Amino acid sequence: MLKVSYLWILLTAASLALEANGGATKYTAMYVFGDSLVDSGNNKYFVDTIAKANFLPYGIDFSGGPTGRSSNGKVLVDFIAEMVGLPLLPSYADVVAKGESILYGVNYASAGAGILPETGYRFGRVIPFEGQINNLRKTVDQLRGQLHGNEVSKYLANALVFVDIGANDYLNNYVQPIYYPSSHIYNVEQFADLLITLYTKHILEIQGLGLRKFLIVEASPIGCSPIRIHNMKCNATLNHMVAMFNTRLKSVVHDLKSNYPGSTFSYAPSFQVFTSLFDNAEAYGFKVKDKACCGGSAGSKGTKPVCFKNTVPCRNRNEYLFWDGAHPTEAGNRILTALLHNTTSF
Repeated sequence: MLKVSYLWILLTAASLALEANGGATKYTAMYVFGDSLVDSGNNKYFVDTIAKANFLPYGIDFSGGPTGRSSNGKVLVDFIAEMVGLPLLPSYADVVAKGESILYGVNYASAGAGILPETGYRFGRVIPFEGQINNLRKTVDQLRGQLHGNEVSKYLANALVFVDIGANDYLNNYVQPIYYPSSHIYNVEQFADLLITLYTKHILEIQGLGLRKFLIVEASPIGCSPIRIHNMKCNATLNHMVAMFNTRLKSVVHDLKSNYPGSTFSYAPSFQVFTSLFDNAEAYGFKVKDKACCGGSAGSKGTKPVCFKNTVPCRNRNEYLFWDGAHPTEAGNRILTALLHNTTSF
């Protein structure tokens, strides 16, 4: 009974939110910045990176097949776009390569990327936060060529900026001293301060381009992914590091609200929400939370953050919280979106 009531309440609330909107969006567009949790395929044309997912079984349940999303189907921002009345957003890579429309926004997120430019470099080429903002600048220039000056300002001021980045700065930087020197240079608190300083700078750069509505998402609890879980328990050390970053991030959002009253900054407590989802996975319909549907068993030496090309995944994908060793299934992303909607105004 608990499982049914949880799911019914969440999914009904999400449906009502969309219906109340009359199918129309409150935003002109959405611009997405982040890593593989929200990337829709920005690395797929790079020949010098392994941080991409444009091959089966990725996308096995997605209408467009494997696009570069690190899931079997939709990722978090796909559901959020639907919830606010927007269509699925094109990756910036497809805007450049295929001339995809930028009318409703663009996804700039890049698998493996972080706040620091060196994060994820061992995978090959990725697009760090700063590079993603540079791509936004190109989009804004493109908009100025298509719209009149006044129209561009109004359009940007009513667009939603979604930011979910920072977890990789720990998972694929700080806790890998063989590849990165950061843990030898900074203690955990100093590293969190470093990240937040750069993060704040980049948010203000986006605002300087005319964007006024922000949805700031906490870094995810990386200790609760199958590659880090041990005996059904999350890695507390990793989660503590990320929590230190999130505490500072929440404070920054509070300050931004006070210092920039002409802008809207919403804070999404995804760390807390996902941890609760993990702890109560069965109540939300997930029978398996510690193993990847594709990529191996929890904590095993064979478990990888990604699944390999043409691997045969599990059949009961809706019952798995995780698709691979680091990313949720479409079902997991759907529930996470509904939970975030219940805690955050967007």
